[in-house]
Amino acid sequence: MTDTPKVKKSGINRFLEIVEKVGNTLPHPATLFALFAFLVLILSWIISLFDLSVIHPGTKEVVKPLNLISVEGLHLIITQMVHNFTSFAPLGTVLVSMLGIGIAESSGLIGTSLRLMVISAPRKLLTFVIVFAGILSNTASEVGYVLLVPLGAIIFLAIGRHPIGGLAAAFAGVSGGYSANLLLGTIDPLLAGLSEEAARIIDPNYIVNPAANFYFMVVSTFFIAAAGTWVTEKLVMPRLGEYQGDEKPEELRKLSKEEKKGLKFALIASLGFTAFILGGTIPEAGYLRNPETGDLLRSPFMSGIVAFIFIGAAIAGIAYGIGAKTYKSDSDVMKGMGKAMETLGIYIVLTFFAAQFVAYFKWTNLGLIFAIEGAELLKASGLGSIPLMIAFIILSAIINMFMGSASAKWAIMAPVFIPMFMLIGYSPELIQGAYRVGDSVTNIISPMMSYFALIVAFIQRYDKNAGIGTIIATMLPYTFVFLIIWTLLLIVWMSFGIPMGPDAPLFLN
Repeated sequence: MTDTPKVKKSGINRFLEIVEKVGNTLPHPATLFALFAFLVLILSWIISLFDLSVIHPGTKEVVKPLNLISVEGLHLIITQMVHNFTSFAPLGTVLVSMLGIGIAESSGLIGTSLRLMVISAPRKLLTFVIVFAGILSNTASEVGYVLLVPLGAIIFLAIGRHPIGGLAAAFAGVSGGYSANLLLGTIDPLLAGLSEEAARIIDPNYIVNPAANFYFMVVSTFFIAAAGTWVTEKLVMPRLGEYQGDEKPEELRKLSKEEKKGLKFALIASLGFTAFILGGTIPEAGYLRNPETGDLLRSPFMSGIVAFIFIGAAIAGIAYGIGAKTYKSDSDVMKGMGKAMETLGIYIVLTFFAAQFVAYFKWTNLGLIFAIEGAELLKASGLGSIPLMIAFIILSAIINMFMGSASAKWAIMAPVFIPMFMLIGYSPELIQGAYRVGDSVTNIISPMMSYFALIVAFIQRYDKNAGIGTIIATMLPYTFVFLIIWTLLLIVWMSFGIPMGPDAPLFLN
Protein backbone atom coordinates (compact mmCIF):
# COMPACT_ATOMS: atom_id res chain seq x y z
CA MET A 1 0.00 0.00 0.00
CA THR A 2 2.89 2.33 0.73
CA ASP A 3 4.47 1.96 -2.72
CA THR A 4 1.32 2.65 -4.72
CA PRO A 5 1.09 5.98 -6.59
CA LYS A 6 -1.11 8.72 -5.27
CA VAL A 7 -4.70 8.02 -6.26
CA LYS A 8 -6.86 10.68 -7.90
CA LYS A 9 -9.38 12.27 -5.59
CA SER A 10 -12.64 10.36 -5.61
CA GLY A 11 -16.07 11.88 -5.16
CA ILE A 12 -16.18 10.93 -1.49
CA ASN A 13 -12.72 12.42 -0.90
CA ARG A 14 -13.76 15.70 -2.54
CA PHE A 15 -16.95 15.71 -0.49
CA LEU A 16 -15.05 15.12 2.75
CA GLU A 17 -12.59 17.87 1.89
CA ILE A 18 -15.53 20.25 1.53
CA VAL A 19 -16.94 19.02 4.86
CA GLU A 20 -13.56 19.55 6.51
CA LYS A 21 -13.18 23.08 5.09
CA VAL A 22 -16.72 24.04 6.11
CA GLY A 23 -16.25 22.52 9.55
CA ASN A 24 -12.98 24.38 10.07
CA THR A 25 -14.68 27.69 9.30
CA LEU A 26 -17.29 27.14 12.03
CA PRO A 27 -16.77 28.97 15.32
CA HIS A 28 -15.67 27.15 18.46
CA PRO A 29 -18.46 24.96 19.96
CA ALA A 30 -18.69 27.28 22.97
CA THR A 31 -19.14 30.23 20.60
CA LEU A 32 -21.80 28.24 18.75
CA PHE A 33 -23.78 27.79 21.95
CA ALA A 34 -23.49 31.51 22.68
CA LEU A 35 -24.81 32.21 19.17
CA PHE A 36 -27.61 29.67 19.64
CA ALA A 37 -28.60 31.36 22.90
CA PHE A 38 -28.70 34.72 21.12
CA LEU A 39 -30.75 33.14 18.30
CA VAL A 40 -33.29 31.89 20.86
CA LEU A 41 -33.68 35.47 22.10
CA ILE A 42 -34.41 36.69 18.57
CA LEU A 43 -36.78 33.81 17.84
CA SER A 44 -38.69 34.40 21.07
CA TRP A 45 -39.27 38.00 20.03
CA ILE A 46 -40.30 37.13 16.45
CA ILE A 47 -42.66 34.31 17.44
CA SER A 48 -44.22 36.41 20.22
CA LEU A 49 -45.40 38.84 17.50
CA PHE A 50 -47.79 36.16 16.24
CA ASP A 51 -50.82 34.81 18.05
CA LEU A 52 -49.27 31.37 18.46
CA SER A 53 -50.32 28.91 21.14
CA VAL A 54 -50.64 25.16 21.70
CA ILE A 55 -52.42 22.97 24.21
CA HIS A 56 -50.19 21.01 26.57
CA PRO A 57 -51.25 17.37 26.11
CA GLY A 58 -50.66 16.58 29.78
CA THR A 59 -51.99 19.57 31.72
CA LYS A 60 -54.36 20.85 28.98
CA GLU A 61 -53.03 24.34 29.65
CA VAL A 62 -52.53 26.88 26.89
CA VAL A 63 -48.82 27.33 26.13
CA LYS A 64 -47.63 30.58 24.57
CA PRO A 65 -44.09 31.72 23.70
CA LEU A 66 -42.31 34.02 26.15
CA ASN A 67 -40.47 37.00 24.69
CA LEU A 68 -37.04 37.19 26.34
CA ILE A 69 -36.35 40.56 24.71
CA SER A 70 -38.51 42.22 27.32
CA VAL A 71 -38.20 43.50 30.87
CA GLU A 72 -39.33 40.15 32.24
CA GLY A 73 -36.85 38.33 30.00
CA LEU A 74 -34.00 40.65 30.97
CA HIS A 75 -34.66 40.00 34.65
CA LEU A 76 -34.64 36.25 34.07
CA ILE A 77 -31.38 36.38 32.12
CA ILE A 78 -29.40 38.42 34.62
CA THR A 79 -30.76 36.87 37.83
CA GLN A 80 -30.60 33.23 36.70
CA MET A 81 -27.28 33.21 34.83
CA VAL A 82 -25.24 31.73 37.69
CA HIS A 83 -28.02 29.32 38.66
CA ASN A 84 -28.32 28.09 35.06
CA PHE A 85 -24.64 27.19 35.10
CA THR A 86 -24.30 25.66 38.58
CA SER A 87 -27.55 23.67 38.33
CA PHE A 88 -26.83 22.34 34.83
CA ALA A 89 -27.22 18.58 35.38
CA PRO A 90 -24.22 17.30 33.35
CA LEU A 91 -21.68 19.63 34.96
CA GLY A 92 -21.33 18.10 38.43
CA THR A 93 -21.68 14.51 37.23
CA VAL A 94 -18.87 14.83 34.70
CA LEU A 95 -16.55 16.66 37.10
CA VAL A 96 -17.02 14.07 39.85
CA SER A 97 -16.65 11.11 37.46
CA MET A 98 -13.46 12.55 35.96
CA LEU A 99 -11.88 12.99 39.39
CA GLY A 100 -12.00 9.22 39.88
CA ILE A 101 -11.00 8.40 36.30
CA GLY A 102 -8.08 10.83 36.68
CA ILE A 103 -6.72 8.79 39.59
CA ALA A 104 -7.03 5.51 37.70
CA GLU A 105 -5.38 6.98 34.60
CA SER A 106 -2.52 8.86 36.28
CA SER A 107 -1.59 5.84 38.39
CA GLY A 108 -1.11 3.79 35.21
CA LEU A 109 -3.92 1.34 36.00
CA ILE A 110 -5.88 1.93 32.80
CA GLY A 111 -2.87 1.79 30.47
CA THR A 112 -1.46 -1.35 32.08
CA SER A 113 -4.84 -3.10 32.07
CA LEU A 114 -5.33 -2.44 28.36
CA ARG A 115 -1.81 -3.63 27.54
CA LEU A 116 -2.28 -6.80 29.56
CA MET A 117 -5.60 -7.54 27.86
CA VAL A 118 -4.09 -7.24 24.40
CA ILE A 119 -0.71 -8.95 24.81
CA SER A 120 -2.12 -11.93 26.71
CA ALA A 121 -4.78 -12.77 24.11
CA PRO A 122 -4.38 -15.88 21.88
CA ARG A 123 -3.45 -14.96 18.31
CA LYS A 124 -6.77 -16.23 16.92
CA LEU A 125 -8.64 -13.92 19.26
CA LEU A 126 -6.24 -10.99 18.97
CA THR A 127 -8.34 -8.91 16.57
CA PHE A 128 -11.46 -9.45 18.69
CA VAL A 129 -9.56 -8.51 21.85
CA ILE A 130 -8.23 -5.31 20.27
CA VAL A 131 -11.72 -4.20 19.18
CA PHE A 132 -13.16 -5.29 22.53
CA ALA A 133 -10.46 -3.43 24.48
CA GLY A 134 -11.13 -0.34 22.36
CA ILE A 135 -14.79 -0.42 23.37
CA LEU A 136 -13.93 -0.83 27.06
CA SER A 137 -11.40 2.02 26.90
CA ASN A 138 -14.29 4.47 26.45
CA THR A 139 -14.83 4.29 30.20
CA ALA A 140 -11.75 6.49 30.54
CA SER A 141 -12.62 8.97 27.80
CA GLU A 142 -9.73 9.69 25.40
CA VAL A 143 -7.20 7.13 26.71
CA GLY A 144 -8.17 4.66 23.95
CA TYR A 145 -7.26 7.14 21.21
CA VAL A 146 -3.83 8.01 22.57
CA LEU A 147 -2.86 4.55 23.86
CA LEU A 148 -4.76 1.70 22.24
CA VAL A 149 -4.98 2.91 18.61
CA PRO A 150 -1.18 3.12 18.11
CA LEU A 151 -0.77 -0.04 20.23
CA GLY A 152 -3.05 -1.94 17.82
CA ALA A 153 -0.74 -1.08 14.92
CA ILE A 154 2.37 -2.04 16.90
CA ILE A 155 0.87 -5.42 17.85
CA PHE A 156 -0.16 -6.31 14.30
CA LEU A 157 3.27 -5.37 12.96
CA ALA A 158 4.96 -7.42 15.69
CA ILE A 159 3.13 -10.58 14.60
CA GLY A 160 3.78 -10.00 10.89
CA ARG A 161 0.44 -8.49 9.86
CA HIS A 162 -0.29 -5.12 8.23
CA PRO A 163 -0.13 -2.53 11.05
CA ILE A 164 -2.91 -0.37 9.59
CA GLY A 165 -5.25 -3.34 10.09
CA GLY A 166 -4.51 -3.33 13.83
CA LEU A 167 -4.84 0.44 13.93
CA ALA A 168 -8.21 0.22 12.15
CA ALA A 169 -9.49 -2.49 14.51
CA ALA A 170 -8.55 -0.45 17.58
CA PHE A 171 -9.97 2.77 16.11
CA ALA A 172 -13.22 0.98 15.23
CA GLY A 173 -13.61 -0.18 18.83
CA VAL A 174 -12.58 3.08 20.48
CA SER A 175 -14.55 5.44 18.25
CA GLY A 176 -17.11 3.41 16.29
CA GLY A 177 -18.09 1.48 19.42
CA TYR A 178 -18.22 4.60 21.55
CA SER A 179 -21.73 3.87 22.86
CA ALA A 180 -21.13 0.24 23.83
CA ASN A 181 -19.44 -0.84 27.05
CA LEU A 182 -19.60 -3.19 30.01
CA LEU A 183 -19.04 -0.31 32.40
CA LEU A 184 -20.42 3.18 32.83
CA GLY A 185 -18.11 6.00 31.78
CA THR A 186 -18.01 9.77 31.86
CA ILE A 187 -20.25 10.12 28.79
CA ASP A 188 -23.16 8.29 30.44
CA PRO A 189 -23.96 10.80 33.20
CA LEU A 190 -23.27 13.63 30.77
CA LEU A 191 -25.83 12.50 28.18
CA ALA A 192 -28.30 11.43 30.87
CA GLY A 193 -28.13 14.92 32.39
CA LEU A 194 -28.89 16.52 29.04
CA SER A 195 -31.74 14.07 28.43
CA GLU A 196 -33.17 14.82 31.86
CA GLU A 197 -33.09 18.57 31.21
CA ALA A 198 -34.92 18.00 27.91
CA ALA A 199 -37.47 15.58 29.40
CA ARG A 200 -38.41 18.12 32.03
CA ILE A 201 -39.78 20.38 29.31
CA ILE A 202 -42.69 17.90 29.32
CA ASP A 203 -42.47 16.43 32.83
CA PRO A 204 -40.75 18.68 35.42
CA ASN A 205 -40.14 15.69 37.70
CA TYR A 206 -38.71 13.28 35.13
CA ILE A 207 -35.40 11.63 36.10
CA VAL A 208 -32.96 10.00 33.66
CA ASN A 209 -30.36 8.01 35.56
CA PRO A 210 -26.79 7.62 34.23
CA ALA A 211 -27.36 3.88 33.70
CA ALA A 212 -30.33 4.61 31.38
CA ASN A 213 -28.83 2.67 28.43
CA PHE A 214 -26.75 0.18 30.41
CA TYR A 215 -28.51 -3.08 29.39
CA PHE A 216 -28.42 -2.11 25.72
CA MET A 217 -24.77 -1.01 26.01
CA VAL A 218 -23.65 -4.32 27.53
CA VAL A 219 -25.27 -6.46 24.83
CA SER A 220 -24.06 -4.05 22.12
CA THR A 221 -20.47 -4.54 23.28
CA PHE A 222 -20.33 -8.14 22.07
CA PHE A 223 -22.20 -7.49 18.82
CA ILE A 224 -19.95 -4.54 17.90
CA ALA A 225 -16.77 -6.38 18.92
CA ALA A 226 -17.77 -9.35 16.76
CA ALA A 227 -18.79 -7.11 13.85
CA GLY A 228 -15.51 -5.16 14.10
CA THR A 229 -13.54 -8.41 14.06
CA TRP A 230 -15.39 -9.67 10.98
CA VAL A 231 -14.86 -6.42 9.07
CA THR A 232 -11.16 -6.39 9.94
CA GLU A 233 -10.51 -9.98 8.89
CA LYS A 234 -12.83 -10.25 5.88
CA LEU A 235 -12.78 -6.76 4.37
CA VAL A 236 -9.91 -4.62 5.67
CA MET A 237 -6.98 -7.04 5.85
CA PRO A 238 -7.47 -8.54 2.34
CA ARG A 239 -7.52 -5.03 0.89
CA LEU A 240 -4.35 -4.00 2.74
CA GLY A 241 -2.38 -7.08 1.73
CA GLU A 242 1.19 -7.57 2.91
CA TYR A 243 2.95 -4.66 4.58
CA GLN A 244 5.81 -3.27 2.45
CA GLY A 245 6.70 -0.23 4.53
CA ASP A 246 9.87 0.72 6.34
CA GLU A 247 8.66 0.42 9.93
CA LYS A 248 10.29 -2.40 11.87
CA PRO A 249 8.41 -4.50 14.44
CA GLU A 250 8.75 -3.40 18.03
CA GLU A 251 9.06 -5.82 20.88
CA LEU A 252 5.90 -5.80 22.97
CA ARG A 253 6.98 -4.97 26.48
CA LYS A 254 5.68 -7.44 29.02
CA LEU A 255 4.38 -6.28 32.35
CA SER A 256 7.05 -5.51 34.93
CA LYS A 257 7.00 -6.92 38.45
CA GLU A 258 5.82 -3.57 39.76
CA GLU A 259 2.97 -3.42 37.24
CA LYS A 260 1.87 -6.96 38.10
CA LYS A 261 1.95 -6.13 41.78
CA GLY A 262 -0.06 -2.98 41.11
CA LEU A 263 -2.72 -4.95 39.22
CA LYS A 264 -2.90 -7.45 42.07
CA PHE A 265 -3.45 -4.66 44.58
CA ALA A 266 -6.08 -3.06 42.31
CA LEU A 267 -7.90 -6.39 41.90
CA ILE A 268 -8.02 -6.98 45.65
CA ALA A 269 -9.27 -3.44 46.27
CA SER A 270 -11.88 -3.73 43.49
CA LEU A 271 -13.14 -7.04 44.84
CA GLY A 272 -13.54 -5.49 48.28
CA PHE A 273 -15.48 -2.55 46.79
CA THR A 274 -17.62 -4.95 44.75
CA ALA A 275 -18.40 -6.96 47.90
CA PHE A 276 -19.49 -3.73 49.59
CA ILE A 277 -21.86 -2.95 46.70
CA LEU A 278 -23.25 -6.50 46.54
CA GLY A 279 -23.80 -6.50 50.29
CA GLY A 280 -25.87 -3.36 49.96
CA THR A 281 -27.87 -4.31 46.88
CA ILE A 282 -28.54 -8.08 46.91
CA PRO A 283 -30.27 -8.52 50.30
CA GLU A 284 -33.87 -7.26 50.36
CA ALA A 285 -32.98 -4.99 53.26
CA GLY A 286 -29.60 -3.98 51.81
CA TYR A 287 -28.14 -0.68 52.95
CA LEU A 288 -28.00 0.66 49.38
CA ARG A 289 -31.65 -0.06 48.61
CA ASN A 290 -34.59 2.29 49.16
CA PRO A 291 -34.98 2.26 52.97
CA GLU A 292 -38.78 2.58 52.76
CA THR A 293 -39.69 0.21 49.93
CA GLY A 294 -36.58 -1.96 49.52
CA ASP A 295 -36.62 -1.08 45.81
CA LEU A 296 -33.30 -1.19 43.96
CA LEU A 297 -34.26 0.79 40.83
CA ARG A 298 -35.29 3.85 42.84
CA SER A 299 -32.63 3.62 45.48
CA PRO A 300 -29.56 5.49 46.77
CA PHE A 301 -27.46 3.05 44.71
CA MET A 302 -29.00 4.06 41.37
CA SER A 303 -29.27 7.77 42.14
CA GLY A 304 -25.69 7.75 43.43
CA ILE A 305 -24.16 5.83 40.52
CA VAL A 306 -21.81 8.74 39.75
CA ALA A 307 -20.43 8.55 43.27
CA PHE A 308 -19.74 4.84 42.77
CA ILE A 309 -17.90 5.54 39.51
CA PHE A 310 -15.71 8.04 41.37
CA ILE A 311 -15.09 5.87 44.45
CA GLY A 312 -14.51 2.66 42.47
CA ALA A 313 -12.03 4.27 40.08
CA ALA A 314 -10.27 6.06 42.95
CA ILE A 315 -9.91 2.94 45.09
CA ALA A 316 -8.58 0.82 42.23
CA GLY A 317 -6.27 3.59 41.01
CA ILE A 318 -4.77 4.28 44.45
CA ALA A 319 -4.31 0.58 45.11
CA TYR A 320 -2.51 0.15 41.79
CA GLY A 321 -0.37 3.22 42.43
CA ILE A 322 0.73 1.84 45.79
CA GLY A 323 1.50 -1.62 44.41
CA ALA A 324 3.28 -0.39 41.26
CA LYS A 325 4.97 2.43 43.22
CA THR A 326 3.71 5.04 40.74
CA TYR A 327 2.21 6.89 43.69
CA LYS A 328 4.78 7.99 46.26
CA SER A 329 2.50 10.16 48.37
CA ASP A 330 -0.97 11.66 48.57
CA SER A 331 0.31 14.58 46.48
CA ASP A 332 0.63 12.26 43.46
CA VAL A 333 -3.04 11.29 43.83
CA MET A 334 -4.10 14.92 44.00
CA LYS A 335 -1.96 15.78 40.99
CA GLY A 336 -3.67 13.02 39.03
CA MET A 337 -7.07 14.46 39.91
CA GLY A 338 -5.84 17.93 39.06
CA LYS A 339 -4.55 16.80 35.67
CA ALA A 340 -7.97 15.33 34.88
CA MET A 341 -9.56 18.67 35.73
CA GLU A 342 -7.10 20.50 33.46
CA THR A 343 -8.43 18.54 30.49
CA LEU A 344 -11.95 19.75 31.32
CA GLY A 345 -11.18 23.47 31.19
CA ILE A 346 -12.69 24.03 27.76
CA TYR A 347 -15.59 21.71 28.63
CA ILE A 348 -16.51 23.94 31.57
CA VAL A 349 -16.47 26.99 29.28
CA LEU A 350 -18.67 25.16 26.78
CA THR A 351 -21.03 24.06 29.58
CA PHE A 352 -21.57 27.66 30.70
CA PHE A 353 -22.93 28.70 27.32
CA ALA A 354 -24.77 25.41 26.77
CA ALA A 355 -26.53 25.89 30.12
CA GLN A 356 -27.71 29.37 29.11
CA PHE A 357 -28.94 28.08 25.75
CA VAL A 358 -30.92 25.23 27.35
CA ALA A 359 -32.41 27.56 29.96
CA TYR A 360 -33.45 30.17 27.38
CA PHE A 361 -34.97 27.49 25.18
CA LYS A 362 -36.99 26.22 28.13
CA TRP A 363 -38.13 29.65 29.34
CA THR A 364 -39.41 30.69 25.92
CA ASN A 365 -41.55 27.52 25.60
CA LEU A 366 -40.18 27.18 22.06
CA GLY A 367 -39.02 23.62 22.73
CA LEU A 368 -42.45 22.65 24.03
CA ILE A 369 -44.24 24.35 21.11
CA PHE A 370 -41.96 22.75 18.52
CA ALA A 371 -42.31 19.38 20.26
CA ILE A 372 -46.12 19.46 20.30
CA GLU A 373 -46.34 20.58 16.68
CA GLY A 374 -43.65 18.10 15.63
CA ALA A 375 -45.40 15.29 17.49
CA GLU A 376 -48.59 16.02 15.58
CA LEU A 377 -46.66 15.82 12.31
CA LEU A 378 -45.09 12.50 13.35
CA LYS A 379 -48.52 11.12 14.25
CA ALA A 380 -49.95 12.30 10.92
CA SER A 381 -47.04 10.70 9.03
CA GLY A 382 -48.31 7.25 9.94
CA LEU A 383 -44.79 5.93 10.50
CA GLY A 384 -44.50 3.14 13.04
CA SER A 385 -42.03 3.02 15.90
CA ILE A 386 -39.39 1.07 13.95
CA PRO A 387 -39.24 3.43 10.90
CA LEU A 388 -39.15 6.42 13.24
CA MET A 389 -36.19 5.03 15.17
CA ILE A 390 -34.34 4.12 11.97
CA ALA A 391 -34.90 7.63 10.60
CA PHE A 392 -33.68 9.18 13.86
CA ILE A 393 -30.55 6.99 13.93
CA ILE A 394 -29.69 7.98 10.34
CA LEU A 395 -30.31 11.67 11.12
CA SER A 396 -27.97 11.47 14.14
CA ALA A 397 -25.32 9.73 12.04
CA ILE A 398 -25.49 12.44 9.36
CA ILE A 399 -25.34 15.30 11.86
CA ASN A 400 -22.30 13.65 13.46
CA MET A 401 -20.42 14.10 10.19
CA PHE A 402 -20.62 17.87 10.63
CA MET A 403 -20.36 18.28 14.42
CA GLY A 404 -17.98 16.08 16.36
CA SER A 405 -18.83 16.48 20.05
CA ALA A 406 -21.43 13.96 21.24
CA SER A 407 -22.48 16.14 24.16
CA ALA A 408 -22.60 19.34 22.11
CA LYS A 409 -24.88 17.72 19.51
CA TRP A 410 -27.11 16.20 22.16
CA ALA A 411 -27.40 19.53 23.99
CA ILE A 412 -28.91 20.92 20.78
CA MET A 413 -30.94 17.89 19.67
CA ALA A 414 -32.31 16.67 23.02
CA PRO A 415 -34.51 19.73 23.81
CA VAL A 416 -36.27 19.24 20.47
CA PHE A 417 -36.43 15.49 19.88
CA ILE A 418 -36.93 14.14 23.41
CA PRO A 419 -40.09 16.21 24.11
CA MET A 420 -41.31 15.48 20.58
CA PHE A 421 -40.97 11.71 20.98
CA MET A 422 -42.26 11.79 24.58
CA LEU A 423 -45.51 13.29 23.32
CA ILE A 424 -46.09 10.27 21.09
CA GLY A 425 -45.17 7.79 23.80
CA TYR A 426 -41.43 7.09 23.53
CA SER A 427 -39.18 7.31 26.56
CA PRO A 428 -36.20 9.69 26.76
CA GLU A 429 -34.00 6.67 27.49
CA LEU A 430 -34.97 5.03 24.18
CA ILE A 431 -34.39 8.24 22.21
CA GLN A 432 -31.01 8.74 23.90
CA GLY A 433 -30.05 5.15 23.01
CA ALA A 434 -31.04 5.62 19.36
CA TYR A 435 -29.06 8.87 19.25
CA ARG A 436 -25.96 7.16 20.65
CA VAL A 437 -26.09 4.50 17.94
CA GLY A 438 -26.18 7.08 15.15
CA ASP A 439 -23.59 9.25 16.87
CA SER A 440 -21.10 6.38 17.21
CA VAL A 441 -21.13 4.74 13.79
CA THR A 442 -19.92 7.77 11.81
CA ASN A 443 -17.26 8.85 14.32
CA ILE A 444 -14.64 6.87 12.43
CA ILE A 445 -15.27 8.62 9.09
CA SER A 446 -15.97 12.14 10.36
CA PRO A 447 -13.19 14.72 9.93
CA MET A 448 -15.02 16.71 12.62
CA MET A 449 -14.19 14.08 15.24
CA SER A 450 -11.73 15.74 17.62
CA TYR A 451 -9.10 12.96 17.37
CA PHE A 452 -9.30 12.53 13.59
CA ALA A 453 -6.10 14.51 13.01
CA LEU A 454 -4.31 12.30 15.54
CA ILE A 455 -5.43 9.18 13.65
CA VAL A 456 -4.07 10.70 10.42
CA ALA A 457 -0.70 11.16 12.14
CA PHE A 458 -0.72 7.56 13.40
CA ILE A 459 -1.55 6.07 10.01
CA GLN A 460 1.08 8.18 8.19
CA ARG A 461 3.76 6.48 10.26
CA TYR A 462 3.07 3.33 8.25
CA ASP A 463 1.93 4.90 4.97
CA LYS A 464 3.49 8.28 4.19
CA ASN A 465 1.04 8.85 1.33
CA ALA A 466 -1.98 8.30 3.56
CA GLY A 467 -4.45 11.05 4.24
CA ILE A 468 -8.12 11.53 4.99
CA GLY A 469 -9.10 9.46 1.96
CA THR A 470 -7.02 6.52 3.23
CA ILE A 471 -8.74 6.60 6.61
CA ILE A 472 -12.20 6.95 5.10
CA ALA A 473 -11.61 4.08 2.66
CA THR A 474 -10.31 1.90 5.49
CA MET A 475 -13.00 2.73 8.04
CA LEU A 476 -16.08 3.05 5.82
CA PRO A 477 -16.85 -0.72 5.96
CA TYR A 478 -16.97 -0.52 9.76
CA THR A 479 -19.46 2.36 9.57
CA PHE A 480 -21.87 0.51 7.30
CA VAL A 481 -21.66 -2.79 9.17
CA PHE A 482 -21.94 -1.15 12.60
CA LEU A 483 -24.94 0.89 11.42
CA ILE A 484 -26.73 -2.21 10.12
CA ILE A 485 -25.90 -4.45 13.10
CA TRP A 486 -26.69 -1.84 15.75
CA THR A 487 -29.93 -0.74 14.10
CA LEU A 488 -31.11 -4.34 13.79
CA LEU A 489 -30.21 -4.93 17.44
CA LEU A 490 -32.30 -1.93 18.49
CA ILE A 491 -35.23 -3.15 16.34
CA VAL A 492 -35.09 -6.58 18.01
CA TRP A 493 -34.74 -4.87 21.39
CA MET A 494 -37.87 -2.82 20.80
CA SER A 495 -39.77 -5.80 19.39
CA PHE A 496 -39.25 -7.72 22.62
CA GLY A 497 -39.91 -4.67 24.80
CA ILE A 498 -36.65 -4.98 26.73
CA PRO A 499 -35.83 -1.99 28.98
CA MET A 500 -32.82 0.06 27.86
CA GLY A 501 -31.43 0.04 31.39
CA PRO A 502 -32.50 0.00 35.05
CA ASP A 503 -35.79 1.86 35.41
CA ALA A 504 -35.56 2.80 31.73
CA PRO A 505 -38.60 1.57 29.80
CA LEU A 506 -39.00 1.94 26.06
CA PHE A 507 -42.38 3.62 26.15
CA LEU A 508 -44.26 6.05 28.37
CA ASN A 509 -47.76 5.62 29.71
